[in-house]
Amino acid sequence: MQLKNYIKDVPDFPKEGIIFKDISPLLNDVDAFRYVIHTICDRYKGTKKPDKIIGMDARGFIFGSAVAFHLGVPFVMVRKEGKLPGFRYSKKYDLEYGSNTFEIQKDAIVENDKCLIVDDLLATGGSAGAVAILIENVGGKVLALECIIELLFLKGRQNLDFPIRSQIKYE
Repeated sequence: MQLKNYIKDVPDFPKEGIIFKDISPLLNDVDAFRYVIHTICDRYKGTKKPDKIIGMDARGFIFGSAVAFHLGVPFVMVRKEGKLPGFRYSKKYDLEYGSNTFEIQKDAIVENDKCLIVDDLLATGGSAGAVAILIENVGGKVLALECIIELLFLKGRQNLDFPIRSQIKYE
């Protein structure tokens, strides 16, 4: 399947000079969406099954919850600061156009849980790196990162020390 056909470039969003990769066309096509979810799930069946799927706010929720549902494992949200109740761990991170803070609930992961991070896009690796630190802070282990799109020219992969798989690559 030619997945790039389902990604729309939006110039100068969210700020001038950025070309935003819009996944809306992919989500609007049942076959394309099913394809990306099954591609991820097929890698983690049987003994490779993670204990938890971790989805990053917000588009990681879409893909991560579908993967968790199909694999039959719990889904954990990593949210922007101030969006989760209870005791949380926080981690600030940099984006290619700013900075932000992610949080995870302290009791979302138990000691040695194998966690699969799922998101829509890997750019600089700042957000995925922050999520990995949060997972480790609550006692989990990062199994891998699965993303739909990878912007290779931003070299995010070089900033992360766990396996990364992406389905669409932009040089």
